[in-house]
Amino acid sequence: MINRVVLVGRLGNDPELRVTASGISVCSLRLAVRRPRAQEGQPDTDWIDVVAWRQNAEFVANYLKKGYLVGVDGRLQVREWENQAGEKRRSVEVVADSIQNLQPKERSGDEPPPRRGAEAPGPARGTERAAAPSAIEEDMREAFGDDDGGFDPFADA
Repeated sequence: MINRVVLVGRLGNDPELRVTASGISVCSLRLAVRRPRAQEGQPDTDWIDVVAWRQNAEFVANYLKKGYLVGVDGRLQVREWENQAGEKRRSVEVVADSIQNLQPKERSGDEPPPRRGAEAPGPARGTERAAAPSAIEEDMREAFGDDDGGFDPFADA
């Protein structure tokens, strides 16, 4: 059986890092992804819940923020529980195996400062060179167009 989910979209909010009672980092986020409308041709926005654990949670909390373009590779998980009123509830979410920052530096301005004292990897400021777009960035541009062109995943939020 296969349970694999690959998504590319924009963060709908700033990630919030939590720590479980046993000391494990967890971060929940919402990802806005495009889905074409059948009739008008304009895309709809789907909001997908994503959960990151351990190092992925730390990375998300330290280096990503609302509006950033990210790639998520993970698996679909369904959780069921009863609320305080005794009603059965169900939640579907993606448990991330890996999360990548796909936000081009030239579009995001300066990289955000790392939170909680972590140091960002990479060359010292002012020494980095513009890299050629990766294959995934080219696929993203083909699928979503340039950011200048108008996809605003937060317009219908």
